[in-house]
Amino acid sequence: MSPREDQNRRLLRARDAIDRDYAKPFDVPTLARVALMSPSHFTRSFRATFGETPHRYLQRRRIERAMARLRSPSATVTRVAEEVGFDSLGTFSRTFRSIVGVSPAEYRAAATPLHVPVCFVKTWSRPA
Repeated sequence: MSPREDQNRRLLRARDAIDRDYAKPFDVPTLARVALMSPSHFTRSFRATFGETPHRYLQRRRIERAMARLRSPSATVTRVAEEVGFDSLGTFSRTFRSIVGVSPAEYRAAATPLHVPVCFVKTWSRPA
């Protein structure tokens, strides 16, 4: 295996950890340990490989999960924020608005339940 392939595998291991445990309180040093890299090298490599910082990737993942949960009227916005890993409703709302373009409440009001497989919904509604 070439050094580049080895680095990519380690970065994918860290990204998979984010995807799997998105609600956990991750920070760069923790993810760098998963990738077996120094924090600064990990951040530079992650951004070069995936086009965004690890923190932004984690935020986007959390917001994608929140968007799916907000389509269900049974969960409150506060509960959804807690479930996806945000400690503060204000931080959740600000991050949601910056990624999606509308507040969580506005998104919920406009979102309609889609009767298709979840994988299609996630693909169609993924924030850019």
